[in-house]
Amino acid sequence: MFYHKSGLLPAKKHTTFYQDPDKTVLYREELNSSLGFSGIYSTKYHLHSPAKILKIEEIKLNPLEKWPEAPLQFYHFFTERAKKGGNFYQSREIFLSNQNCSIATAKVTENTEDFYRNAYAHELIFVHRGNGFLHSEYGKLPFTDGDYLVIPKSTVYQLDFSDFKDNKLLIIESDTVFEIPRHFRNDYGQLLEHAPYCERDFRAPEHVNPVNRQGAFNLILKAGERYYRQIVDHHPFDLIGWDGYLFPFSFNIKEYCPTVGKIHLPPPVHLLFTTKNFVVCNFVPRLFDFHPEAIPAPYYHSNIDSDEVIYYAEGNFMSRRGIEPGSITLHPMGAPHGPQPGKTEESIGKKETYEYAVMVDTFSPLQLTMNVKKTMDPNYLHSWLD
Repeated sequence: MFYHKSGLLPAKKHTTFYQDPDKTVLYREELNSSLGFSGIYSTKYHLHSPAKILKIEEIKLNPLEKWPEAPLQFYHFFTERAKKGGNFYQSREIFLSNQNCSIATAKVTENTEDFYRNAYAHELIFVHRGNGFLHSEYGKLPFTDGDYLVIPKSTVYQLDFSDFKDNKLLIIESDTVFEIPRHFRNDYGQLLEHAPYCERDFRAPEHVNPVNRQGAFNLILKAGERYYRQIVDHHPFDLIGWDGYLFPFSFNIKEYCPTVGKIHLPPPVHLLFTTKNFVVCNFVPRLFDFHPEAIPAPYYHSNIDSDEVIYYAEGNFMSRRGIEPGSITLHPMGAPHGPQPGKTEESIGKKETYEYAVMVDTFSPLQLTMNVKKTMDPNYLHSWLD
């Protein structure tokens, strides 16, 4: 991660920082830290105490309907056929989950004045389609098609869409932070020259003036599978300033610089972010292998330690037929998979590919929800039969 600062800050942490020249009202300092006090953190300065809660109640929202009888097999399901709708948190439909992560999509059809905080999970939101702003206590962050929004655990935020013609999000939750892979960085944390992106490709929130409004404001709090409505006594975006390493940021998939080789390279060359329990890769347009007898299509492989999930956003996918924008395939650990019949032969001699996709490889098995059963292709399992 990288350091950023915004707004007004005292010269020294944990010292007096007054709001008025008479030195009667202090700004309220908050340390937002990970791994206790041993991980990355940010220091925030509020107009009001962040602990003032008028009321809290549990609410029913986005129930997780598990599919316990789901057989261990290959799956292809069409998330575009899930048409729930709603605002950025109501419209989420979870398809896959385990004890460390969940994978959902959302069709956002309206905005809301509610604020949202995920207490137990960091969020990675891939904006498949949509434009607008991520508003948070840290500032304003514009987003557009292809943006990844990295939102740390406990961040208070809103997603404000410009229109509702055709919005689509992929949301990945993680109980540990989304990190830039260690082998992309030098000993000082700076991105190496051969990394697929550089610091200039990441965007931090733009500074905005604090909102000094008191009243009753709705904050939706997610805690695992449970949801709560908190009524807080002031507008949550009341920061006069902040600095540190823990804050929302964005990166666009089109800024990713792919690695190519003489023969086919395995998925780790497409790595984007790591967590302790899964990795996130992305596939982007790239030249194919340049060995004169290269086979560009991937070879058959068994992910004996990973479940492989691919969300297909745009383009033509060399190893699959029947793929649509918003398709997800799941190939669970322990079962060999690869190109469908004819796809290996079709790839020979091709020089490049045009595709955008997000891949998640988890280190623990994923459980399926009824959303998979409702939207799956029942014949996908047999699509390798000649």
